[in-house]
Amino acid sequence: MKKIVYFIFTCIVASSMVSCLKSDDPYKEYAEWLAANELWYAAQEDLTDGSGNKFYTKVTATYDNEAKILMHWFNDRSKTAANISPKYTSTVDIKYIGRLYNDVAFDSSFLSTSPADSIYRTTMGGSIIDGWNIALMQMHIGDSCRVVIPYGLAYGPASIGDILPFSNLVFDIKLVDIPAYETKFSE
Repeated sequence: MKKIVYFIFTCIVASSMVSCLKSDDPYKEYAEWLAANELWYAAQEDLTDGSGNKFYTKVTATYDNEAKILMHWFNDRSKTAANISPKYTSTVDIKYIGRLYNDVAFDSSFLSTSPADSIYRTTMGGSIIDGWNIALMQMHIGDSCRVVIPYGLAYGPASIGDILPFSNLVFDIKLVDIPAYETKFSE
C-alpha cells in the first residue's frame, strides 16, 4: 500500500514540476513572433510609394491619443467625402479580408452569405477590436482601405483561433453601408 501511495505522490510531484517548466508567460513563449511583428510594423510606418510619399496615413483615435493605426485608402476620397461615416454606436456592413503580418489570411467576409453575399454586419463599439473602431470611424460609405492594426489594438497577448498572441493585423476593408447609423446604449 505504501508503494502505491508513494507512486501516486511521485507522479503528482513530477507532473507539477513539468507544468512549472512550461512557460505561462506569453512574452517569453512568443518573443520571436513579437519581435518580428514589431519590426514589420515599424517598416510599414516608413513605407513610401513610388513618389517618396508615405504609403500609410497614421490615424489616431478621437478618444485616445495613444491609440494609432495605419490606413491607406485605395479609392479617391473626394468622391466619398459627402457620404456618411459611422459613429461609435453604428451598425456597419463591410467586406474584408484579414491577414497576419506575414500575409497569412485568417478571416474573410467573402465566406459569408448573411445578411448578403460577402457582407459582414457588426455593431461598432465594444463588439469589435479597437483598431476596427478607429478605422471605420475614419471611413465613409464606399471607401476601401488597407488598415494595419498593431497588436495592442487587436488581441494583444491573447490567442484567438489562428491569430497568435502579439499579432499585428492587416485588413482590406470596404465600408458598404451603415444600416443603423446611431443606436442607443442600453441602460
